[in-house]
Amino acid sequence: MSNVFIAFQTNEETRGIIDAIAEDNPNAVVNEQPAMVKIDAPGSLTIKRGTVEEKLGRDFDLQELHVHLITLAGHISETDDEFTLSWKH
Repeated sequence: MSNVFIAFQTNEETRGIIDAIAEDNPNAVVNEQPAMVKIDAPGSLTIKRGTVEEKLGRDFDLQELHVHLITLAGHISETDDEFTLSWKH
């Protein structure tokens, strides 16, 4: 099974997003670098709006991810509540 990944700019806003991803994806590996944070996960990775809202302490639209996004690998599946990367169709 291949890894999926997502990378964000390092800034105040992305800290809560990254914490939420790590909480909801226990198999994910967070690699912090000076200007970005890359998160790898085997098979799939899901970002849950509710968890991000808890970490940020405010409402969050998953479309906001794109403002901080550098790159990603995997097929994207989006709803209002979840953003999932996977290699499954």
